[in-house]
Amino acid sequence: MEEEIFEQRTDLSKLNHAVEHIKATLAKIIVGQHETIDLIIAGILADGHILIEGVPGVAKTLTAKLVAKAIDAKYSRVQFTPDLMPSDILGTPVFNPKTTQFEFKHGPIFGNIILIDEINRAPAKTQSALFEVMEERQLTIDGTSYKMDEPFMVLATQNPIEQEGTYRLPEAQLDRFLFKIEIKYPTLEEEILIITQQHQKKNTEQLSHIKPVLSSQEVVDLREQVRGFHVEPKILEFTARIITETRNHKSLYLGGSPRASLAVVSAAKAIAAIKGRDFITPDDVLQVTPAVLRHRIMLTPDKEMEGVTPDDVIAQIIQKIEVPR
Repeated sequence: MEEEIFEQRTDLSKLNHAVEHIKATLAKIIVGQHETIDLIIAGILADGHILIEGVPGVAKTLTAKLVAKAIDAKYSRVQFTPDLMPSDILGTPVFNPKTTQFEFKHGPIFGNIILIDEINRAPAKTQSALFEVMEERQLTIDGTSYKMDEPFMVLATQNPIEQEGTYRLPEAQLDRFLFKIEIKYPTLEEEILIITQQHQKKNTEQLSHIKPVLSSQEVVDLREQVRGFHVEPKILEFTARIITETRNHKSLYLGGSPRASLAVVSAAKAIAAIKGRDFITPDDVLQVTPAVLRHRIMLTPDKEMEGVTPDDVIAQIIQKIEVPR
């Protein structure tokens, strides 16, 4: 039986080589954050957008920028501010006196990897401008639709503690992010290494030498490969049970949508690929579930007052459901 499974295995050598190369490149500059890097790579392979949350100074933007640099694709960075208008991101018609016609000037959203820094600093009007492009990979402006080039991915960062000059992201927009990754403070050993590397100026030298590992077309091909992975019915049922339980949990005001179930399966396939497998296990599902769910569920007001976090509730739900073997 094992021999038959081995013969049917997908050839993941190219994918695994690329993943290892990206990890090795980032490890020269980013200290620690292995889980974060795994999830960002998984987000790329699963064709999903990623929200990265952390206090200032934990290398959120640097990590996102380095991952983007590892792919030979068009990269755009947009700094969100309270006065940012939708046209500043999407683009705007500009009058051409030579042709006496209005021509659409593309905004920075027309790229492959879009880094949005401090996404929660822009008001709801600007956030809403991202709804269509994040979900459908296209924009409709003045009745004309513009398709985004593949691959298309939004990497967004936000600060969880700063309130002044920030806006809460709409739930409909949060639901369009595959993952919400929380970056914690480094350990003492990691902090010492960060200071040492900066003191020796290793980071600045290596930053300019990062070369792309994958082309845009290779990313598209690898996504197609990952999408075709086999998933056992019991794994699908296990995923569905987790998401359904979020809708019935007494600590939650809002549970996960069917989009959350689809996101868990897609993300688990990508994590399995990173581990060198073409099939997913319950452990893959459990690894991605917190990052997929933490921004899609809402605690009841009394649980928020008690200091309960979404991750606490997710852990309770996972413990309650029997893991398939």
